[in-house]
Amino acid sequence: MTMARILDGKSCAKAIKSQIAQQVTGLANKPGLGTILVGDDPGSQAYVNGKHGDCAEVGISSIRIDLPATASQLDVLKAIKELNDAKECTGYIVQLPLPRGIDTNLILEAIDPNKDADGLHPINLGRLVLNQPAPRPCTPSGIIELLKQNDISWNGKDVAIIGRGTTVGRPLSLMLNSKEINATVTNLHTGSKDLASHTKRADIVIAAIGKSHFLTAEMIKPGAVVVDVGITRTQSGLQGDVHPDVAQVAAAVTPMPGGVGPMTRAMLLNNILSIAQAKV
Repeated sequence: MTMARILDGKSCAKAIKSQIAQQVTGLANKPGLGTILVGDDPGSQAYVNGKHGDCAEVGISSIRIDLPATASQLDVLKAIKELNDAKECTGYIVQLPLPRGIDTNLILEAIDPNKDADGLHPINLGRLVLNQPAPRPCTPSGIIELLKQNDISWNGKDVAIIGRGTTVGRPLSLMLNSKEINATVTNLHTGSKDLASHTKRADIVIAAIGKSHFLTAEMIKPGAVVVDVGITRTQSGLQGDVHPDVAQVAAAVTPMPGGVGPMTRAMLLNNILSIAQAKV
């Protein structure tokens, strides 16, 4: 049985970072990426560490603010004001999810939309709806770019997105519906009836719900392209939303880890570069 082609996010991200590094050297002022991390979640810590490592690779400076899990909402807002005012900070992100008791929407709204490296400020999400220039959410951008780099066209394809979260599902559906990408999108969620009937029709299936091995081989059509976004921590290690048996049916799949994650980080750097170039 022929196994699916693996869409390697690590190698693709490496090529993108190489291009970013070349463009950074041409800027008069060195761009700076800021991060605000609240709490000690190991996944978030590892992710933020990776982002700062990426910055060092491409010549972008980094500013890091780490707050304890006991930090109040006011503490987070103070950190946001600090980065809003910092001239050396081109753009920044607040690492999600935030601890309970902190209003994520309030925090995101406090970010200077011109420094919104994650593209999640309401103004920038509104610009996305209107198809106006603005930083785009990093994971959707990484998914789109990963398939493009592997010569998989989105144009005219039927795409099923499982999940309607604000960081992946919702913005990705808007981006894929744009005239430039031109896909036909079905956004599936907990209220969807007979979810598998939709995924079986799709040319491309994107699983972004955080339920371990949720998408199985029986839920996709032969030759489909499958993108695994969700991450679940189990006793046996990290697991994605896509069951390993999908590789026996699909034409191409993203690995987890090593698929969408590296691309998300590469798109964050790309957003910082774009913000810096816009200021020139």
